[in-house]
Parts: sequence; structure tokens; C-alpha cells
Amino acid sequence: MESIHAILKRYWGYEAFRPQQEEIIQSILAGNDTLALLPTGGGKSICYQVPALAQDGICIVVSPLIALMKDQVENLKKRGIGALLIYSGMSRKDIIRTLENARQEYFKFLYVSPERLETSLFKEYLPALTINLIAVDEAHCVSQWGYDFRPSYLRIAALREELPDVPVLAVTASATEAVQKDICERLAAAPGWKVFRQSFERKNISYSVFKIDGKSTKLVNILKKVQGSAIVYCKSRKRTSEVASLLQMHGLSASYYHAGLAQPERAKRQQEWIDNKTRIIVCTNAFGMGIDKPDVRIVVHIDAPDGLESYYQEAGRCGRDGEKAYAVLLYDEKDIEELQGLHLVRYPSFPIIQSVYEALVNYLQIPVHSGQDRSFNFRFDEFIRNFKLGAHQALYSMQALESDGWIDHNEKAFTPATLVFTTSKALLYEFYKSHPEHETTLTTLLRTYEGVFDYPAFVSESLLVKLLRKDEDEIKSELQKISSYGIIRYTAINDAPQITFRKNRVATVDLKINLTAYNKRKEIFIDRVKKMVQYITAPACRSFFISHYFGDESAKECGVCDNCLLKKKNALSPGEFDLIAAAILLRLSQAKVNATELIAELKTIRKENTWEVLRFLQAEKKIITSTEGLLCLNVPH
Repeated sequence: MESIHAILKRYWGYEAFRPQQEEIIQSILAGNDTLALLPTGGGKSICYQVPALAQDGICIVVSPLIALMKDQVENLKKRGIGALLIYSGMSRKDIIRTLENARQEYFKFLYVSPERLETSLFKEYLPALTINLIAVDEAHCVSQWGYDFRPSYLRIAALREELPDVPVLAVTASATEAVQKDICERLAAAPGWKVFRQSFERKNISYSVFKIDGKSTKLVNILKKVQGSAIVYCKSRKRTSEVASLLQMHGLSASYYHAGLAQPERAKRQQEWIDNKTRIIVCTNAFGMGIDKPDVRIVVHIDAPDGLESYYQEAGRCGRDGEKAYAVLLYDEKDIEELQGLHLVRYPSFPIIQSVYEALVNYLQIPVHSGQDRSFNFRFDEFIRNFKLGAHQALYSMQALESDGWIDHNEKAFTPATLVFTTSKALLYEFYKSHPEHETTLTTLLRTYEGVFDYPAFVSESLLVKLLRKDEDEIKSELQKISSYGIIRYTAINDAPQITFRKNRVATVDLKINLTAYNKRKEIFIDRVKKMVQYITAPACRSFFISHYFGDESAKECGVCDNCLLKKKNALSPGEFDLIAAAILLRLSQAKVNATELIAELKTIRKENTWEVLRFLQAEKKIITSTEGLLCLNVPH
């Protein structure tokens, strides 16, 4: 067995592992189920790729997004490592060929979308594969108490029953302690997980929050002040184009990105930003997953996110090179009001969910008692227009149906263009003689895509445009024509959003969802939003607040966020501290009071100074919070 350090050097060119990577790898090689919490850009993929390469057999990688898996497979191929991919939308023939190839020693990774795990075809071939590891990427998706629950991830538990002796590595960048526990319980084949957590501190990132009415002006000023590559996150697609246009008007190099753009256009804009041809990408949260661009200097959220999990991941896309970077959040009073009322929008009533379900099955023309495991191209805008539905009530009702296992709605993924030769080399030579007009195209494919004779390869029509000097429609037409002769099997790109029904259609009155779990997810969401509002408004160290939210008790105050810098600027003298402490203790000796009212009463004292003394008195247990949520003196009984 090649040593893990030799593998790291051979395929990645690194002399040493990052912190905790080696310990995680050794845990897997020892046969332990392992949970790894590594920050965005922390090198999660190496933690399963290296141990898989160090052993005989193939590693199954479960990942939520086809585009992300495709990028991983392409990156492994560039390093000379055999990798395959099975996803929704592949033809039965291509799946069979892929699974047959997975039996060959050359292939070390089989990426699988979670909904494929329980198909009869996958189960049929599974016993013939020598599986050395199951890697679960974005593992927080398995927990219904997490911020991005995907019911299809629950199928991994059934895979574990088929492979009880194969270790699991579950990796995620952000999960609270409750979600960590849920991941281990839901994926467990046996008790006893090894859990590795990197510190959630990103010491090179300075977090700042600005309450401001003129967000656009502030954004322009920030981006002119902080040079280098930048990401600006917005809450809606429309807003991305508006903000990008504003930045361009001020002479800044900017483009926008969201899931509604055609896939080739998304790929083009993303690549131009990665190559620094575009300095600023203005985007929705559809952007960023799987992109490892180390030199991003600043991430700005121009709209307040609804939770620290997503905020931490998105903000963490800056400063991966270890150099100084900035994460900035801009908000106004309206943002706070919207956040506090968001649960009413995100969790529609059951009658609304029923009405959206009825509209959906009618829109897709699915008869009662049919539809299970069928996929449909889905135009959300057309759907809500035809049935006169509100966009929010339709979207979040569909999410409720998805969380309960009725449907899968995928608006971010796409089916990439694939091509495989379906003839022998002898017959291909005969085809050249009878159809010489296609020889250049076929020869170019064979030279450009290694292994295209043996398994479906992802092909880029835009690359073929450059190589063959033909326009894209002409190339697609030619490939479809050659496909009709039985020489190749070509599947054009499909970037239409899709809905897959996981159960047969039922009459609307017979629709049932688990309302107990639904209401619990709503309560957890309300708590998550409260924590986000606290992060925005509290004068605490930003980094310290985030770390403690994720259960990292070892974190220290960063000294570089806006609150820490203000604290340094307004440092209290011992005399001032004692006077404020005395005023607080005197007030609490009279009656209990909540913190906001106390600060309002002590209006002659700076709010930040009162908070600082309050935190100290609470840490020293001189004051405590009562069961009603009020501050009071800690009087021993």
C-alpha cells in the first residue's frame, strides 16, 4: 500500500497535509466511521480521496449537486485518477456501462447522486463492486434539523445496511452540535463515531456589519477601498443584475450569476471571474459551492441571510490563501423586520401545501396512482402564472413536499452533455470510409476525451467549437446525426429545472405530511433566525459569536472584527468600569429587567460600554438571566 504522504505528493504535489487531514485519514484507514467538520476551503475532498487511493477497491461519493460532482470527476481525471459519475437523467445503457467500468481496478471513485442509491439497477451491481469507503459530502443535508435538509440523503442509511463493514466519512463545513449528533445517528451502522472539528475561527478574515440606509453607496465605497477579487451576495435574481449594473456604472468590473441563467452562460461568467477577467461577481446563493478560488479578498452580503450556517459558508469563500480578507454584511431596519417574520413565509399552512400539490400534479398532468420515480422538466414561472399562485407560497410549499419525501425539486443542477462510442474500432474505420465528412469530428473527440470508447465522457460543445471551427448548433446537429447511425450515443446538455416524483400521485384529500416534524423544523428555523439577528445586532466579537454557535468553545475574541476594533477604540478605564457596574447592580437590586430596557435606562452611558460590563458580570455570575428572560442579581439561597 502506497503511503498517504506519497499519494499526496504524487497526485497533488503537496509535501504535508493541512491541520487534522492526516488524523481524519488515519481514522478512516483504521475502519472508523468518521465525521469531519472542516471550514469552507479546508480541504475536505482530500480527506476521502487519499484513503480511497491508499486501498484496493473503489470509493462511493454521495454529493447533492450534479455540477459539483462533474467538476470533481474532471479534476480527478486531470490528475490521472479514474473517476465515474451516476446521476438522475442518465440513460439505462450509460448507467450499466458506468457500473461495469466501476469493477475495473483503474477506477477509484464512483460519484453518485443520492436518489440513485436505491434504484434496482444500482443495487443489482453493488455486490460486484469492491467498496473501500463511503464518502458523504455536504453531510448536513442528511439532518432534517439542518438548514439544507434533503430527504434523498436518508437513502444512504439503506446503503450502509448493504455494506455494514465499509467505513463512512461524513464531511461538512457547517453544522451545529444538534445537527452533528443527528448526522451520526442517521448514518450509523454501529455506534462510535470519530469526530474531528477544525476551529471555526478564520483568523485572517475581518468580519464587519454595517447598519445603513444607502446600501448601494456603501457597497461601491467598500469595493473601491478594498482591492482584489470580490463576491457580492443578493437575495434575489433580479437584484443581482441591478447591483451588477450599478457597479459597472461606477467603473467597476462586475458580472452577475444566478440559477436562472443558461448553464453555458453560468459557466462562462464563473470562469471569467475565476480567471480574474471579471473582478466582482454579484450572485445569489446558487454560486460558490465547489469553487476553490484562493485569492478572494472580500465577500459582501447586501441582504441579510437567514442563518449563520449559510452566512459562514458564503463569507468563508474569501481569504482561502491565508491572506487578509474581509466579510461584510450590510443591513437596514427592514431586513431585521423581514427576518423576524420570515417563518410565516417559509412555513405555509397545510391547506396551502395541499393546494400547491394539486396545482403541481395538474400542471404536470400526472394521473392518480401514477408518477412514482418519473422526472419532468419544470418551469416554475410558467407554473405559478398558469395557476395564479404566489411565488413564495408555491416555492416553500414545494420545499415542504420535498422535505416529506413526495418530490425532488432541482433548480440548480443540470444534466451535462455526454458522449460515448457505441461501435468497435473496426466498424468505426468502415464508417470513416463511407462518411468521410464526419472523420475530423470523430477523430477530434477521440483525441480530446480519453476513455470515450469505454465510458460516457462529459463533452463541451463550446470547446469543440474552438477545435473544429464550426458553430455550436452545427456541431450539435452533426453529433445527433452520427448518433443516429449508431456510432456514438450523444446526449445534449439539459439545464431545465426538474421535478422528480418519489411517490405516486394521490387525491389531494389523501395527501399527508408529518406535521410534527414540519412544525419542529419551523421552530428550529425561528431559533436560527433569532441567532442571525443577534449576530447582526449584538456588540460581541463576530468570530467568537460564530464559533460558539457551532459549539467551538475554544474560540477567542478575534481583535479584528468591527466590534473588537470599536472595543479597543472605546476601552474602559478601571474607574469607568466600576461606575457602570455599580449602576447596573443598583438597578437590579430594585427589580428584574431585560437587557434592552436596562440599556435604555442607563442612557447617559454608551451602549457598547454597558454591554461590555454586562458580559463581564454575567461571566463572573454576579448577575444571571431568570426563566422569564430577565436580568437579575445572583443571590445565593
